[in-house]
Amino acid sequence: MNQTMKKTAVSPAMQEVLDQYGEFHAPPLESLTPENARNLPTMTDAVQAVIGKHIAKRAFPFPEPVAEVEHRSIPGESGELLARIYRPEPRQLADNGEAAPELPVLLYFHGGGWVIANLDTYDSSCRALCNEAGFIVVSVAYRQAPEHKFPAALDDAFAAYRWLTRNAPQIGGDRQRIAVAGESAGGNLAAVVCLRARDEGVRLPIHQLLVYPVTDLTCSGLSHQEHADAKPLNEAMMVWFRKQYLKSEAEAKHEYASPLWAHSLAGLPPATVITAQFDPLCSDGELYAEKLRQAGVSVTARRFEGVAHEFFGMKALLPEAKDAIALAARELRSTLDELSGGAPGIRFALDRPGAIGDLTGAGLVGMHPIT
Repeated sequence: MNQTMKKTAVSPAMQEVLDQYGEFHAPPLESLTPENARNLPTMTDAVQAVIGKHIAKRAFPFPEPVAEVEHRSIPGESGELLARIYRPEPRQLADNGEAAPELPVLLYFHGGGWVIANLDTYDSSCRALCNEAGFIVVSVAYRQAPEHKFPAALDDAFAAYRWLTRNAPQIGGDRQRIAVAGESAGGNLAAVVCLRARDEGVRLPIHQLLVYPVTDLTCSGLSHQEHADAKPLNEAMMVWFRKQYLKSEAEAKHEYASPLWAHSLAGLPPATVITAQFDPLCSDGELYAEKLRQAGVSVTARRFEGVAHEFFGMKALLPEAKDAIALAARELRSTLDELSGGAPGIRFALDRPGAIGDLTGAGLVGMHPIT
């Protein structure tokens, strides 16, 4: 990979969603208060609008149906959290009257810079993962900034994970087979839940699915410069999110805020890291994947070309999103196979030659200590 990222065009389908997003004529997020920013149109709204325009041409299964959806309150660090539970099959009794076998569980954290968005905004990702992977998906509404600064969101995320390790059977899940996942800020939370579980001696998740995760709140990676004016996420928004989330600039290098700065990533669960080409966070995910690999962690990393931040939840429109969901589900199922007795191994797949393997030459690795 060259020092400057390859210049290619956004895919036509992605561009249609971005154009629709622009038609909302929303004020810049960074110009608003957090309370008002939470009510801005989202990329989910853009996807729904595009689907509405095309509905006469062909049918879109949106939202994607799952067998069951349930909501329940679970204990957080400081009060109850709302969890939305997606099941790939109904809870039922086996033929002998006993409970059906427990299913693997995927604990999912939504994006939104720890400030905006909610369970609805990322509903499509959870439905797709539930169906494709065959996991019960538990999406948790954690506390948000600026009312609740770092580490409140992490505390809730970790509390939700601890609750599942004890109570997964209550929802038909297997306590021994819990993975974590998230997009953007949610990917950050998923990564740091793994770090904190290791540090506190808690049983580790079996897998971490990190979709364009925030791993470096100093925003030092090359893609933060290359795609500073990208849509729907740009660098001005990242600065705004950081201001809302952190109590001080010094916290940007705290390993539980920026896991790329962790002293060691050794002993963490296998990871799947998905990034988008036109995204300020592209290098965040790629650098983290490389540092995980150097620490001996099994990693599958793939950059999807021609798409932007938030593409993952657009399975109804984008072939790249369909492929990304399939990759994530395949890696989750592969982890289950390994737990059942298959041979584990290093999985470090590339979307194209040089996407990850040439990071050192690209000037990406070396900006932070790799330990």
